[in-house]
Amino acid sequence: MSDSGSGGVGEWAPDRVEAGPVGSRFGEVRWFAEIDSTNRYLLDVARRAPVAGLVAVADHQRAGKGRLGRQWEAPAGTGLLVSVLLLPALPVELLHLCSISVALAAADACRRVGGVTPSLKWPNDLVVGNRKLGGILAESVPSTAGSGRAVVVGVGLNVSWPPGETGAGDAAAAVPEDLRRHATSILRETGAGIDRHVLLSELLEGLDRLLDAVEGEEGRRKIVEDYRRRCATIGRRVRVELADGAIGGTATEVDAAGRLVVVDGATIHVVDAGDVIHLHGGPERGS
Repeated sequence: MSDSGSGGVGEWAPDRVEAGPVGSRFGEVRWFAEIDSTNRYLLDVARRAPVAGLVAVADHQRAGKGRLGRQWEAPAGTGLLVSVLLLPALPVELLHLCSISVALAAADACRRVGGVTPSLKWPNDLVVGNRKLGGILAESVPSTAGSGRAVVVGVGLNVSWPPGETGAGDAAAAVPEDLRRHATSILRETGAGIDRHVLLSELLEGLDRLLDAVEGEEGRRKIVEDYRRRCATIGRRVRVELADGAIGGTATEVDAAGRLVVVDGATIHVVDAGDVIHLHGGPERGS
């Protein structure tokens, strides 16, 4: 979980403000036709006067990014680009469970609304087979509302980009080859379009329930168990890129704290943050 630099809320005004799901902690949803980054926007809110449960959604992000600062570009309105501002009652060492909760909620929303059941690639990707359907980025800053930290979790889900191989005419032809091989969308998987508003509502409702659970020990245990069941990384040969180098081996487990366990011969690595590459050869277990 990174600690982001500052930005400016005043540079961007929402095009509209809507209410979140009734009865949830997500009381206000700010929609932007365009913004630099929904994560950056909410981090700036958190530094000034944090509003727990505030949601920012964009049709297009000028500076949307993933892990390691990777840029992501897609036509406006083709994805669900959303960030949530959280003030979790969790110790710092457990804050990463917020992003795990978002991953589970996003996967469930894709299944219920889009008819696609993605697996979870540790730590922050939603995948269908070997193609990426979505990604998650969690960032935090010291909270001005107390002694803890404010956490902003952003998720980008590919709804209609990239399109399918057939039936999309010029749109399909315009997809770069690398994107065609490594990314997918709900439209590409099902051939059907969906309403991003419905997908967002389902995601927020599911996340609200998970965030209630994550603040209790039993709830955290169940959330990690659920994540473990859906994790496509377990059983795979992987390379994990760390801040100070890389390790390789077989991913054997996601432990009770949500960390990835990688075994290389007699050496056991326990990884709490890193960029995972699934190596060829598929899982070494049935799933």
